[in-house]
Amino acid sequence: MRETVVARMGPLWMLMAGLLFGCMSVLVKLGAAHFSHVELVFYRSVFGLLIVYGIMRQQQVNIATPHWRAHLWRSASGSIALALFFYCITVLPLATAVTLNYTAPLFLTILTMLVFKDKFNLPLTGAIMLGFCGVVLLLHPSFQHAQWLPSLLGLISGFLAGVAYLNVKQLGMMGELTTRVVFYFSLAASVGSGVWMLFNPVHAITAQGFVILFALGGTATLAQLAMTHAYRVGKTLVVSSLAYSTIVFASLFGMLLWHEILPLSGWLGVVFIVASGVLSLHLSPKHQPLEKI
Repeated sequence: MRETVVARMGPLWMLMAGLLFGCMSVLVKLGAAHFSHVELVFYRSVFGLLIVYGIMRQQQVNIATPHWRAHLWRSASGSIALALFFYCITVLPLATAVTLNYTAPLFLTILTMLVFKDKFNLPLTGAIMLGFCGVVLLLHPSFQHAQWLPSLLGLISGFLAGVAYLNVKQLGMMGELTTRVVFYFSLAASVGSGVWMLFNPVHAITAQGFVILFALGGTATLAQLAMTHAYRVGKTLVVSSLAYSTIVFASLFGMLLWHEILPLSGWLGVVFIVASGVLSLHLSPKHQPLEKI
């Protein structure tokens, strides 16, 4: 009975994560008035790095890992994807930027099928094609408004996020701990964005800017924790599908705060991408992680 109740809480935890990720996107857009997108990546990553390091110390998890090559690929792809995502949030409507980043499951499905040499079937192929039709519909108004470059960068952020998720999946099959995966990603994002800041103007942190940065780091970290807990206690397919709630929350915030209204074709594209992602999650072959030795 208790296990059933706990499992039912999984969707609620993922909805909470979706709301927090939506709030994080809002804070990135607000922070653009005070900092560059790379500075926002740096402060967000450092905040997360300190939190996860504290968790590792508390759990007595060793930082050393034998899977440094896999961590390198995951951290590099994830860091670039995060930087591009934050940039797109600052220049595109919130719904568009977030939706483009959430094409990651489509790319993850394709990459997983290729890496693990799985056979594409008709329903899965149809789901993927539906997603890319959605991308065309979503990007069409952006191209009309001469926003083709940030739109393409948003799509690239989705692709690189898909690469990062594949690397996370491979690390999980190797038996790597989640905390170490998050630690090395946060470390790489902090170092990479920190190096960029050394050669570019750095904005002073005002009182208002500090509040935004603190809230950004807090919502991002809480969202990660809520999402992790959702996957731990809930049914994977249900929780994964509800991850798209971030798009809904981001769209609502965009309309309420910045009066961003997508045309009908754009909203139809969003629906296609979400439907494609959910279908792909349900239709993709499952690969079990290796048992830890």
